[in-house]
Amino acid sequence: MKSIKPAKNKSSDSHRKNHSTHTPETSATTDTMKLQKFLAQKGLGSRREMEALIAAGEVSVNGETAAVGDRVGIDDVVRIGKRVIRSNIKESMLKVLLYHKPEGEIVSRHDPQDRPSVFDKLPHLRSSKWIAIGRLDINTSGLLVFTTDGALANRLMHPRFEVEREYAVRILGKLTAEQMTQLTTGVELEDGMAAFSYLAEQGGEGVNQWYRVILKEGKNREVRRMFEAIGLTVSRLMRVRFGPINLPPRIKRGQWLELDEKEIRRLLSLLT
Repeated sequence: MKSIKPAKNKSSDSHRKNHSTHTPETSATTDTMKLQKFLAQKGLGSRREMEALIAAGEVSVNGETAAVGDRVGIDDVVRIGKRVIRSNIKESMLKVLLYHKPEGEIVSRHDPQDRPSVFDKLPHLRSSKWIAIGRLDINTSGLLVFTTDGALANRLMHPRFEVEREYAVRILGKLTAEQMTQLTTGVELEDGMAAFSYLAEQGGEGVNQWYRVILKEGKNREVRRMFEAIGLTVSRLMRVRFGPINLPPRIKRGQWLELDEKEIRRLLSLLT
């Protein structure tokens, strides 16, 4: 899927920062899962209890005694004694979904004001739940990534991995060279310093000018607050990329696209 390819950004070196690549492992997989996890998800006990059961030789996979750490897939037959443990294991496999968030929706399941939620639009899951990878405020549109795998969500969200977030920003007016330098070297916010690792003009009409920016962290309303810190207001904000995942043009606002196994494998390979 072309939209998963890391975006190539073109700009002058004067407004791009050097960065290192972090490549920690992710345990996510798309077509198998650890046997003890599978049994625990069936409500047969904790993972530790399931590991003890497997170590005692009480569990078999496809007629052979299982070992702790064995993995099972959708075609494997799992037994505890003579009892067959049935499950739609495919439902429990890692899933990744891309959603084009429109303005006016919140990224929360519960809201005292009963505003529209992005979770209202997502497909229903029976044995797992969607985890939002990062957030967008109610007035920001663009790419939201969801997964059912906590390890993958952590790999993309944790600050130590410095995963890039790329945005298209529209402001009233045009940045001066001094302001561009300030935004890429650092502006002070109430929760610390912040800087874009990439900033480039994208044109515009009349007094409205568009810019492309990249951040490597996900503080609340960070893009808007950075522009506000130098006296400018953001009138439109859209996330177009999260890490190696681009927003596919074919996904219209309010629509989602679930990645297939091949696309997920490719995504995982880009993160290792």
